[in-house]
Amino acid sequence: MDFSLSEEQQTIRDAILKHCAQFSPEYWLEHDRSAEFPHDFYKSLVDAGWLGIATPTEFGGSGLGITEAALMMQAIAESGAGMSGASAVHMPVFSLQPVCLFGTEAQKQRMLPPVVEGRDRVCFAVTEPNAGLNTTELKTRADKVEGGYLVNGEKIWISTAQVANKMLLLARTTPLDKITKKTQGLSLFYTDLDRTKIDVRLIHKMGRHAVDSNMLFITDLFIPEEDRIGAEGDGFKIILHGMNPERILIGAESVGIGRAAIARAARYAKERIVFNRPIGMNQGIQHPLAKCWAQLEAANLMVFKAASLFDQGLDCAVEANAGKYLAAEFAFEACHTAMLTLGGMGYAQEYHVERLLREVLIPRTAPISPHMILNFLAEKVLDLPKSY
Repeated sequence: MDFSLSEEQQTIRDAILKHCAQFSPEYWLEHDRSAEFPHDFYKSLVDAGWLGIATPTEFGGSGLGITEAALMMQAIAESGAGMSGASAVHMPVFSLQPVCLFGTEAQKQRMLPPVVEGRDRVCFAVTEPNAGLNTTELKTRADKVEGGYLVNGEKIWISTAQVANKMLLLARTTPLDKITKKTQGLSLFYTDLDRTKIDVRLIHKMGRHAVDSNMLFITDLFIPEEDRIGAEGDGFKIILHGMNPERILIGAESVGIGRAAIARAARYAKERIVFNRPIGMNQGIQHPLAKCWAQLEAANLMVFKAASLFDQGLDCAVEANAGKYLAAEFAFEACHTAMLTLGGMGYAQEYHVERLLREVLIPRTAPISPHMILNFLAEKVLDLPKSY
């Protein structure tokens, strides 16, 4: 059992941190204020070949695992970019896993290289206003027509839809009253985000203003049959293969944000002089920061245990959910503690911890709430009755 990074993994982490140093915290604060997507940051990662880190080499990627992808995403968040930087490239790194695993050879050749090369940008259209985490109750319909499907419905909290031209869409192909098992009847599509048929409406939100969140109103969108991933009705089963990697990456990003906040707070505590001494000499400052460091590093071990299991082809649902839960909860505490360490200046944008605190609320809440994770763990680990 070895918890250390390999030489290649350490090189990835160091290279990403060096790359992200080109984009200062002030860069991210300005994009947070302007709500402008970080196009130059995105392009820099495309040009450096990082978007395809987990894409097979035969489709233009690096062919590495979710472990390496998590290291990359963690380093982006830790650099000071937070969720604004991580979310800008989150989708292309993980969301095409279902295409990699279940797409035909022709689909992979057609769909994957343009994403790796930055020509296509993807959003992940699953969540709906009236279903939330109850994915099996999705109402968006994909009705069979000649040559494909006609789609109507609504989606919500769809990140990057303002800048995307492609989407991974989960829709119902068999009505609920005609299925025998609730996980049946959903199909997955990778298709064009046709703005003549999809009304994309921005959601104004608390943080991560540089990366948009949206509602989608879909009216008579035609999707050709060759854009369906896997068999009709197997969409829920397929999408599960993208959910565990998503939780792993979110957990890694959370740890990165927490580390960034604690580093800022510790630096401030050494420099801030009150009563003729640095406030960092006071145990009332030291102990909360030290506690947060320990919690983050413990959560990090669970996150990367899950990544290791996934890359070995083993079941990692418990570890992925536990890692996301621990990382997000402890990262929130770290950001809050950092803000308290700075006192009044923690509320000032120029010190950046208030931005990190706002952004860490995203992984704490999404893509699955802490309460639902605890429900899942109670059922799967403690063998308690299912409560949802």
